Amino acid sequence: MLPINLGLQSEPSCSRASKVEAAAHTAPFLSFMTDNPTVFHAVDYFSKRLASHGFKRLSERNLWVEELCCGGKYYVERNGSSLTAFIVGDRYEAGNGAAIIAGHIDSLTARLKPISKVPTKAGYVQLGVAPYAGGFNSTWWDRDLGIGGRVLVKEGGKIVTKLVKLDWPIARIPTLAPHFGAASLGPFNRETQMVPIIGLDNTNLFACDGNQSEPGVLGGEGSFASTQPHRLVRAIAGELGIRDYGTIVNWELELFDTQPAQLGGLDREFIFAGRIDDKLCSYSALEALLESSSSSTSGVIKVVGLFDDEEIGSQLRQGARGNFLTSVLERAVESLTDDKGANIVAQTYANSFLLSADVTHAVNPNFLGAYLADHAPRLNVGLCVAADPNGHMATDAVSTALLQRVADKVGATLQVFQIRNDSRSGGTVGPMLSSKTGIRAIDAGLPQLSMHSIRATTGSLDPGLGVKVFKGFLDHFEEVDKEFAN
Repeated sequence: MLPINLGLQSEPSCSRASKVEAAAHTAPFLSFMTDNPTVFHAVDYFSKRLASHGFKRLSERNLWVEELCCGGKYYVERNGSSLTAFIVGDRYEAGNGAAIIAGHIDSLTARLKPISKVPTKAGYVQLGVAPYAGGFNSTWWDRDLGIGGRVLVKEGGKIVTKLVKLDWPIARIPTLAPHFGAASLGPFNRETQMVPIIGLDNTNLFACDGNQSEPGVLGGEGSFASTQPHRLVRAIAGELGIRDYGTIVNWELELFDTQPAQLGGLDREFIFAGRIDDKLCSYSALEALLESSSSSTSGVIKVVGLFDDEEIGSQLRQGARGNFLTSVLERAVESLTDDKGANIVAQTYANSFLLSADVTHAVNPNFLGAYLADHAPRLNVGLCVAADPNGHMATDAVSTALLQRVADKVGATLQVFQIRNDSRSGGTVGPMLSSKTGIRAIDAGLPQLSMHSIRATTGSLDPGLGVKVFKGFLDHFEEVDKEFAN
């Protein structure tokens, strides 16, 4: 990868050091984004990173009482699409708080329908898909789309999960040329006019006397494979080394932009990538936990919770409205003390703090009028506190002051964003987790351009700047919290 021009010549030494430190995360982040296009791949990647750093995997189906100890490092998956990792401080005592970073890993996409085989039209083999959240918007036209996700396979009397990634351009949603006039302008029907093409089949043109041969039923009559496009089944099976198509029990697959994440700009100061919202804050938070694991002694529990389904309301069990985070925290607290009552859990929540980390809007130079002049975050500057007077964000004066003290401790810059009164604010996992538990909370995320586009932009230093302040929060929350009166 070509080097980033950091523009260090005229900057103070402390600023130079900070940029060099942040730039160390740029190349790994690009690789992560390119190699892990689906939520299942991202969670698998994070799990492997945690295991390689000495974190022990826990199962929700087992007792934890004999598993946990002060100084231990652990992680838990749910549904293969959400993950919670935590470090128990070596000085932890019952009732002490937790320093929690929470975000989401899911991104806007298009998912294959349960029966994705659709009739061939005009010689085109097409694929039945449905939008996930705001996916399938106008930015999805004429993009090179791969297919990936998880596949359930019968193996040795068990049903196992395998991840698959067909990362070459397979699918495309073709636009209608402007020469066709009004029909090319829209609005377009996402059910009938945005059906991806995945191949050609002109055999009907060459059948003799109507004796066109029908392909056999893949996997046998009534099998899952028989309900999917035959050539896609063969491609998936080939990628996974499956010989018997009938052993494919089911799958959850989605489309993704195959263009790799890459640096852009004259001095390579941008990152252009798909799925920045929100694999960006997820990556920075997880890396911060890994770096914090080797930090000095601690009396709190350091937690990173990364959730699925945020883009569709977080209502499922792997979403932030489910009991995943609270279950992990409560089981951890109860396993580390003889006091099993609700009182100790409530005390833990009261002593804790939640940093809800979700990307926010960087200022767009072509639409300055859409922003408040003093609430216009820039790229490659630092984490942005997100505020909203109507409860869409968890930020308040106390939580902002606490995070500012953390930033001061590590020499990080905080920015601020609030949307204009004549625009609509989005939401995050912050308010839902904070209201459920009573934990103090703030919303703060890294800025990006083109949110909810199939391809977006952030700064090349932003992943590393996120790691810096997130690690600072995990390392310094305990001492900073003591500065605030109860």
